[in-house]
Amino acid sequence: MTKKALIIGSGIAGIASAIRLAIKGYAVEVFEANSYPGGKLSEITLGEYRFDSGPSLFTLPEQVDALFRLAGKKAEDHFEYEKLDVACHYFWEDGTRLKTYSDLNQFAEEVETKLGEPASNIREALRKSAFMYDSLSPLFMNRSLHKFNTWTNPHALKSYLRMRKLGIFSTMNEANEKQFSHPKLVQLFNRYATYNGSNPFETPATLNIIPHLEFNIGAFFPKKGMHDITQSLFKLSEELGVKYHFGQKADRILVESGEAKGISVNDHEIYADVVVNNMDMVNAYKTILKDQKQPKLLLNQPKSSSALIFYWGIKRNFPELDLHNIFFSDNYALEFEHIFKRGTIYEDPTVYLNITSTHKSDDAPADSMNWFTMVNVPNNQGQNWDQLIAEAKRNIIHKLNRILKTDVEPLIEVEEILDPRTIESKTSSARGALYGNSSNNKFAAFLRHANYSSSIKNLYFCGGSVHPGGGIPLCLLSAKIMSEMIEG
Repeated sequence: MTKKALIIGSGIAGIASAIRLAIKGYAVEVFEANSYPGGKLSEITLGEYRFDSGPSLFTLPEQVDALFRLAGKKAEDHFEYEKLDVACHYFWEDGTRLKTYSDLNQFAEEVETKLGEPASNIREALRKSAFMYDSLSPLFMNRSLHKFNTWTNPHALKSYLRMRKLGIFSTMNEANEKQFSHPKLVQLFNRYATYNGSNPFETPATLNIIPHLEFNIGAFFPKKGMHDITQSLFKLSEELGVKYHFGQKADRILVESGEAKGISVNDHEIYADVVVNNMDMVNAYKTILKDQKQPKLLLNQPKSSSALIFYWGIKRNFPELDLHNIFFSDNYALEFEHIFKRGTIYEDPTVYLNITSTHKSDDAPADSMNWFTMVNVPNNQGQNWDQLIAEAKRNIIHKLNRILKTDVEPLIEVEEILDPRTIESKTSSARGALYGNSSNNKFAAFLRHANYSSSIKNLYFCGGSVHPGGGIPLCLLSAKIMSEMIEG
């Protein structure tokens, strides 16, 4: 008799879990509160402009390819992407501009020419980043940290001997200040803390593992946009027989005698052999698991930062802009103090522009651009967001005007806004935090929920709020770790 699996939520980890369990022979059904799949990895259309609404950086594409290969298909027949020649364009108020080329030698020369930083420092930093990745990824990214055999396998034992070299005992900023002489380069490498919603002045230097993904492996762009990650995997899952129920919000997980038996949807009970939760862990325990034992230590951990995004259709082309663009704050430390200590938005925020029309021309009309305009902000703690948004918009526009020598506001043809409140309501992310619990202490990796329940049999977890963390690659790996725990 075919076993049945129910998945709550169709974020990218939920879809990946559905694919993996269907391949294992399960009859899989997915219940999604929204009317569309993908969670944060979705899209919006405003007039003639299309925007990827959430994650905009694509790394480790092999994690997507692997799902097609598991299904016996050629990934390139279903999902196409290209490697970027330039990962990002950086801008500072004093007129300094820098390109992070995918070619390591070209990037090192750019840094030496523009900033006077020895090219050897770049090469050494990225060598260390690769060393961290090779040492830690098999342990922290590909295995459960909550199983005893993870800590006794040969790779783990080898990693114990490398602890001092892995950045556990210093902060990201401290490590980068030792590595680089120019403060702008320190700032550039500190930015990678924001990839999981953390503070570089507090998070461990182990997060210097992240540049390896972007520089040594590469940054990529799906030819049909980031939303095509969702669409291609969603289509694959349907081809494998996965059934989706949109607009169907789970009321609770049915637990009998310490075992998950199914879920309740609109007071209708649906039974299964396995239940997988892709909903934010914190909100899941507050709602669909509210009658069960609460992991208070995990639930009370500080949350990651959130985002304020303005989707702007811009009636002009800016040739100096590319797919990824960063306009740095002149006081990075103070910006993070505002986000994590004061719970507000700094008046001189670092601004990120993602412009997919530079690579996918039909995302905007001719001679126009689609600006995904984002600043890092605190998670929702009841602030006066309407006031903060109005102030932030003025500050963002003034900053872009100064650096680009233009007047942005008259160029804005269409606009939509996403803030921590709407992130929470659309994606069930606790407080609108983008990455679940923050990573602002050396034990953060161990303070994420496991990919299974230790108290409820046959209940599993995936997604950015559980191990190994947030972001597309880690969400896909959470599905891999989870599915390997389930017998076919």
